[in-house]
Amino acid sequence: MYLEKINSPEDIKKLTIDKLDILAGEIREFLVRSVSQTGGHLASNLGVVDLTIAMHYCFSCPRDKFVWDVGHQSYTHKILTGRKDEFNTLRKLDGLSGFPKTNESRYDSFNTGHSSTSIAAAIGLAKARDLMGHSYNVVSVIGDGAMTGGLAYEALNNVGRDHTKLIIILNDNQMSISENVGAMSKYLSELILTQKYMNAKSGIQKSLKNLPVGGEQIYNLLYKGKGTLKNAIMPENSMFEHLGIKYVGPIDGHDIKRMVNVLNKAKKLDIPVLIHVITKKGKGYEPAESLPSVYHGVGKFDAKIGVVPDYTKKETYSDVFGRKMLEIAANNKKVCAITAAMPSGTGLSKFANMFPKRFFDVGIAEEYAVTFAAGLAKGGFIPVFAVYSTFLQRSYDQILHDVCIQNLHVIFAIDRAGIVGDDGETHQGIYDISYLAHIPNLTVMAPKNKVEFERMLDYAVEFDGPVAIRYPRGEASEIMIAKCKHIEQGKAEYIYTGENIALVSYGAMMDEAADVYSSLMDMGYNPTLINARFASPMDTAMIEDLAENYKYIFTMEDNIYSGGFGALLSQKMCEYGINGNVIHNFAFPDMYVEHGKRDLLFDRYGLSAEKILNKITDIIGDKNND
Repeated sequence: MYLEKINSPEDIKKLTIDKLDILAGEIREFLVRSVSQTGGHLASNLGVVDLTIAMHYCFSCPRDKFVWDVGHQSYTHKILTGRKDEFNTLRKLDGLSGFPKTNESRYDSFNTGHSSTSIAAAIGLAKARDLMGHSYNVVSVIGDGAMTGGLAYEALNNVGRDHTKLIIILNDNQMSISENVGAMSKYLSELILTQKYMNAKSGIQKSLKNLPVGGEQIYNLLYKGKGTLKNAIMPENSMFEHLGIKYVGPIDGHDIKRMVNVLNKAKKLDIPVLIHVITKKGKGYEPAESLPSVYHGVGKFDAKIGVVPDYTKKETYSDVFGRKMLEIAANNKKVCAITAAMPSGTGLSKFANMFPKRFFDVGIAEEYAVTFAAGLAKGGFIPVFAVYSTFLQRSYDQILHDVCIQNLHVIFAIDRAGIVGDDGETHQGIYDISYLAHIPNLTVMAPKNKVEFERMLDYAVEFDGPVAIRYPRGEASEIMIAKCKHIEQGKAEYIYTGENIALVSYGAMMDEAADVYSSLMDMGYNPTLINARFASPMDTAMIEDLAENYKYIFTMEDNIYSGGFGALLSQKMCEYGINGNVIHNFAFPDMYVEHGKRDLLFDRYGLSAEKILNKITDIIGDKNND
């Protein structure tokens, strides 16, 4: 086996080029075996094995810099840079990250996790190289899905302007997480058609000229009309050439010898080059090739039989959202759904099939999605933008400027709010309360369970103004389903009324809050348990009640402390005058939270029911001394 001898990129160069295909096969076997045990991104990584080997064979990392867009396809890069023995810790707490991390390895030149950033970052690295008088290569690897993001075009607009030496590898597999949409996907397909035309032309010429009789005459006749044929099916020049970027391709990204030849030529050029590479997502593992979306991100599975659907699994919040949207849209023809390349992940696949004219997949373009939604709302529709919390961050300006200033009826269904776990710091949805709750006109809500979530969606559709509803990843909570009172704007829900101690839970923290409440009751205390529901506007009657009637107030949320629900409540309490109240906010610290399972991270940062209870009893002391 060759893989066991590879501990650094220099070891790859010791192999003859004929051995690289064997190495690729071994890496694919390793990836399937390893990811089936840990979970992770599989299809995307299987697709770039050959490309990654060719890159490391031609370049000298870490002197040469690789910037992986999103970074979820960097597993082969990690294997080849001395980290294969750590793959049993992949995406586990304190283990190997699923994305490039500069603090994890000197071979990772830039941290990534979100889409469409690689070209901009690579230009910065290339400019820094030039200013420092160095000569290393900078290579950006960006997928065709990421090319739907606006930042990629802002970068392309700049890279060709001053002819910065840079290599951009466009990894075209016709997929992001789901199938790609939009004009760029169509354009890249036309470029592939161009190559097919050139290959066919060459073959036809050769065959005709070899005919014993009449071949030369037929060729000359076709040659006279070739311009008409060519212009009908292929662009005269690529868009990239017009931007000042030399375009090469498309080429087979699984042909390592061809890739090595092209990369070696490209690195000798002193101008920006874009190499269009065609790959197949899931390459080498038939289940992933057949169902790349299913194998985009997987949990543990049996590598021999592949991923088997778990029909016993409870509904997730995404499932509840998708089901409820079908009901809402059937009853209200003004309701539309928008996704940024995540129809399956957000639960909108069935909506897309049932209401295709009211479904819009805009690609990886959250900024556009929000302003597009504002236009729909201004035109009399009720757009619902379903988006992961971490990705909504990109559209802050559009939320504030295009939606909320005009007080437009746009609904933000914020999936994966709070801790998402294995994807780590780039994907944790622990900032959305902080960047949304201070925006005027925007109502920010969070449900304690699946039934309340459905009622909040109904409420948001009826409410005349912008509304954001945040909900977590995973199974939809069924806690206290019988206790779901009518929703009123800005009104909290008192679940149990006690004295002296108030537990104020926001959203998904109710599971932990209920456990803490029960433990305190068992210990002889009689606390009040409140479901806050709204971060903005906050319930003023609740705040006044807390200020006047409770000595100890404990807030709980799965957001960072600064600008979070607890911080906002504390600020509001000051306006009412604090009369000896003790306020403690349970939230994540103001830092980036690493990857790891939700329960482990909750425990580490003091948000598990046990840790919350211990802290509360430390603060309140002996109840008999109150």
